Amino acid sequence: MNKRNEHPQYDKFPEVVIAGREQAARQGWPQVVATLQAALAARAQQKTVLVVECYHGVAQRELLTKLLMPLRPAALFDAAEARRSPEEIDALIDADLTDDPVFGRICTRELADFFDPGKCARLQQAIAAVSRGLVVVVGTGAALMAEGDLLIYADLARWEIQQRFRHGGLGNWGADNATADLAARYKRAFFVDWRVLDRHKVPLLQRADFLLDTHQAGSPRLVSGAAFHAGLRQVARQPFRVVPFFDPGVWGGQWMKQQFDLDPAAANYAWCFDCVPEENSLLMRFGDVRVEIPALDLVLLYPQALLGEAVYARFGAEFPIRFDLLDTVGGQNLSLQVHPTAPYIRQQFGMAYTQDESYYILAAEPDAGVCLGVKTGTQPDEMAAALAQAGQGLNDFDDRRFINHLPARRHDHFLIPAGTVHCAGAGSVVLEISATPYLFTFKLWDWGRLGLDGRPRPLHLHHGREVIDWQRDTGWVTRELVNRVEPVAAGPGWQEERTGLHPSQFIETRRHWFSVPVLHHTEGRVNVLNLIEGEEAVVESPSGHFAPFVVHFAETFIIPAAVGAYRIRPCGRSLGKRLGTLKAWVREEATPC
Repeated sequence: MNKRNEHPQYDKFPEVVIAGREQAARQGWPQVVATLQAALAARAQQKTVLVVECYHGVAQRELLTKLLMPLRPAALFDAAEARRSPEEIDALIDADLTDDPVFGRICTRELADFFDPGKCARLQQAIAAVSRGLVVVVGTGAALMAEGDLLIYADLARWEIQQRFRHGGLGNWGADNATADLAARYKRAFFVDWRVLDRHKVPLLQRADFLLDTHQAGSPRLVSGAAFHAGLRQVARQPFRVVPFFDPGVWGGQWMKQQFDLDPAAANYAWCFDCVPEENSLLMRFGDVRVEIPALDLVLLYPQALLGEAVYARFGAEFPIRFDLLDTVGGQNLSLQVHPTAPYIRQQFGMAYTQDESYYILAAEPDAGVCLGVKTGTQPDEMAAALAQAGQGLNDFDDRRFINHLPARRHDHFLIPAGTVHCAGAGSVVLEISATPYLFTFKLWDWGRLGLDGRPRPLHLHHGREVIDWQRDTGWVTRELVNRVEPVAAGPGWQEERTGLHPSQFIETRRHWFSVPVLHHTEGRVNVLNLIEGEEAVVESPSGHFAPFVVHFAETFIIPAAVGAYRIRPCGRSLGKRLGTLKAWVREEATPC
């Protein structure tokens, strides 16, 4: 396992080629400016209002110098002039942020709530008072200040925003906190900024004349609104992958670095987030120009085609399934943790559903294992007291006394319904399959170590004690949560197995072993798959409705509900060999936790 992969296949920048729109996008400031100048000239009006709405994090200084000033506006207005003061905004969202260092409540406010009515009226009057020429209104909330004759939406994915938090000195929207703790800025973004701005962006994206991709400094991409929507409609009807991102962690390992040809100078990689559309990017290619957008735009704008009517009716425009990889090969144990039950997450944090999950083992060293559930006979008060003493630094937590330690082998599957104490141990690569609210992990014990920032990572013993299911002991766990494999169907060269999840969870998983083509059907529900065995396979349409789509080992891929029938078969170096996929979808019904 320490040998570097000689033929890395994992595609770190998957893209979708958009058919019939080869001339719809432009790259670089000179071409972007020229395109907008032509669009403005076509209107030939005495006064033209250009609205440039920005998701928070977009580099507005670059917009000003490279785009707006070359357009030679008669007047330019910044929407931030009408914003409430940072102190007023802090007061508005205080109840949502709470005093917890990690967890808050989902903000339900509208963006207009963060603007001062008097300031808005004065700014709108100033815009109306300009009688001739090009009038530009720019910034987050610009569309609240003016309807506009031309609307540009400058977008940014959450992962890029996080990089700007870490390395670019970016603070939260409407806050004077660029030097604040990174965790505090992420928390505010998660519970407030992103919720409010996503709510605001949907109607704007539906009518925008252009979308501006600002992910790469100095290299913008502009695509027409019509082509942007045509691209999303195509993506929502074919297999695709989002852009994975990789992050280090205190417990991170070395397997992904070797297997995926990542930066060898990095200390470790703990996570690969390869199906978290809330934060991943989506790449669409229009001719010679590759446009990067938040994958969330697809979820927000075309949820029925992507998710299916039943899933959309249940969850709204949210992608409810998450796949990611956890690498502890040459690393350490994750924190001992538990996820909130559905009633608890709803009451405490305003979330509609919780993080049930499972660990599927993609790779394992001989001594790899997982912690799962409490040992039979464990007394809740004794374990809680031991955790509290360990958290105070009085002693180490005696995990062997209280927690089940189970061996983990390649292709084992461990189910983790909410309320179950768990932890991935060192020496494994886990394909983690879970519901989306991934922020809500209650750490119980972190093995006495410091985080990457040199400080202890927060523990959440109060929350954890409230949600631990103490009935999930040794017998129950081994009977209910470990390798619950049930044969479903088989034929020459293939077999299908049910591997989970637990009846209390809403995600169903199926494993297919195959050396011949296997037919699948979405049955009107989004499917998420990972190639868990074999070098490569091709996903194709039996009716030719989409182009063949090649996937490689450990890649996660999404099959929209609208696809219907699809076939997966071995290809390339996998011809004649046994392959495996793990597929997940939302069950029709689930028993409440």
